Amino acid sequence: MSVSSLAPSSAFSPSAAVPSASRAGGAAGRSGEEQGDAPGKTQGLSEADLRRVDQLQKRDREVRAHEMAHVAAGAGLVTSGASYSFETGPDGRRYAVGGEVGINVSPGRTPEETLSRAEKIRAAALAPADPSGQDRQIAARAASMAAEARVELATRARDEGAAGPARAYRVAETGGHVSATGSALDTYA
Repeated sequence: MSVSSLAPSSAFSPSAAVPSASRAGGAAGRSGEEQGDAPGKTQGLSEADLRRVDQLQKRDREVRAHEMAHVAAGAGLVTSGASYSFETGPDGRRYAVGGEVGINVSPGRTPEETLSRAEKIRAAALAPADPSGQDRQIAARAASMAAEARVELATRARDEGAAGPARAYRVAETGGHVSATGSALDTYA
C-alpha cells in the first residue's frame, strides 16, 4: 500500500499506539487536562472550541486505530511506521488527522511467493474497519498481482502436464531411452 498512499483519513504507527509520558504529554485522545496540561488549559474555551477539541480527539483515535490495523495486518511488509499529519486544536494540542503507512508491494521471486505477498498486502490494505479509497486501490492492485501469479502457476502446471504425456510417448517409442531434446528426429507422421 503504498499503504504509503493512504488517504489523510488514515494514519498510525506502532510507536504511536503505545502512549508514553514523553510523547504528546501522555495518552492520545484524552482531554488536555488529563494529558498532563496545566489545570485550566481547556478552561476558558468557548462551547464551539470544546466541541472542536472533542471532534479532534475522536479523529485522532480513529486515525491511530486505522493505521494500527494496517501495521498489524501487514507485519513483514511494513517499510515504515505511520507518518501523520496533525492539526492544532483550540486547546493548543496537536491531533493526528491523517497519515499513511509504508508497505512493500513488490512481487515475490516466484509465483508462489508473489501470491502469498499479494494476499498479505490485500489483507493489510483492507484491515481497518473503514478502508479509505486509497486502501481499496492498493487492495485492487494486490488482487491483480495475485491473479497474475495464479495465471503463471496455471500455465506452469499446464506446461508440466503437457510435457508428461509427450515424454511418455518418446520413452515408449525409443524402448525406454529418451535422448536429449533436439538430438533425435521424429519421422512419424
